[in-house]
Amino acid sequence: MSHQHLLTFILSFSLCMVALVGCKKKNPVTEIAAGQSGISVVETDLTDLADGWHQWRGFSGDGVAPDGEIPVTWDPASDFKWTAKIPGRGHGSPIVVGDLVVVATAVKSDDQFRMLAFDRESGQAKFDTVIHRGGFPNPNDIHPKATYANSTVAGDGKYFYLATFNNERVYVTAVDTVGEIVWQNEIGRFVSKFGYAPSPVLYKSLLIVAADNGGGGYLVGIDRISGEIAWRIARGNVDTYSSPVIANIGGRDELIITGGDQMVGYSPESGEVLWQTPCISEATCGTAVVSGNKIFASGGYPDKETVCISEGKKVWSNRTKVYEPSLVTDGVHVFAVSDDGIAYCWRAEDGQEMWKKRLGGNFSSSPLLCNGNIYVADLSGNCYVFAAKGDGYEQIAKNRLRDDCYASPAVASGRLYFRVGLGSGDSRQEELICIGEAQTNADE
Repeated sequence: MSHQHLLTFILSFSLCMVALVGCKKKNPVTEIAAGQSGISVVETDLTDLADGWHQWRGFSGDGVAPDGEIPVTWDPASDFKWTAKIPGRGHGSPIVVGDLVVVATAVKSDDQFRMLAFDRESGQAKFDTVIHRGGFPNPNDIHPKATYANSTVAGDGKYFYLATFNNERVYVTAVDTVGEIVWQNEIGRFVSKFGYAPSPVLYKSLLIVAADNGGGGYLVGIDRISGEIAWRIARGNVDTYSSPVIANIGGRDELIITGGDQMVGYSPESGEVLWQTPCISEATCGTAVVSGNKIFASGGYPDKETVCISEGKKVWSNRTKVYEPSLVTDGVHVFAVSDDGIAYCWRAEDGQEMWKKRLGGNFSSSPLLCNGNIYVADLSGNCYVFAAKGDGYEQIAKNRLRDDCYASPAVASGRLYFRVGLGSGDSRQEELICIGEAQTNADE
């Protein structure tokens, strides 16, 4: 074969492979209008969940906890109320509902996705439910820093809900309070670039799940009792990773999510687009936060921007990138800690930078705001506590957790709950810790 013929063959073969891969990876989304499904959205009282931490970033989905006495400083040797081992690995955060602390994990050695529950008071194991056996994504389809269990569980007091990427699809599973699977439903195909990350959010009688991906992204409203799809809308062919948040803005409930070079507000009842604003970047990870009629978010990749949106219009923006961690706001100021360890404070009204401070290290965890203090953990297992104020950085404490911390904390009834790692490599062991009182070992 001549050199010219060889080049022609290689080019033709490459084009064919690109075409085949392109065909294989595109999954047109079958949309379901709210009126087509026959499923009614019912007003549901969720206020009983307000004293716990029932979903990603808490009751309002913004990382703000009700004021109450929680530890500011602690010593791992004496101030952990209990510790419990978690098999496998995951970056999903703990939630606290009723008497249970619940996390999801992936045990690759056993080819199992599992949901684990621990007693809130003692840390004793209450259930360990296998959600899937086998069907793990190809390791090449998962970011080296990520896990197979990145999503945080959501709970409504009756069931616990988990979204998982399994067998090239996204499944949603409901588990009751004793660990029995009530229903499991496939909500759509998923083409992975770096894995699946979004966490589900509750709205009235629905569970809402995002699944942005390059093969065909979508947003789905699911009836929590039956597991049936109430509505599903397409969101384009973009790999992006943010979870949605729901807020009441100007008397209207809005479902807000970033990614695909825009922020979009949807009706959580029907999936109808209410507004969309170009901003941030193609890929985002953080969850937007809301105060009054202002929405704040940051990211992303390949572009970088921190923005404030109001009534669908950009109020202010800057070129700061806070990619994995989400922001937090007290309504007066917006606070962030970037992936590379810089803490920021901006004035919420106009975005003026009030201060910034290099903490050092690297961060994936999102900050928690409680009692005028911000808690945030780094990837080396340190938890910084600093004052939520605009007149300069004031560190309250720097506490030790374990060897690493990727997940974000939960808070309930005066106690903090962290998912952490001990050791590294094949010997790394995950652990759930409760901080608040004298130590006990739940595994003994």
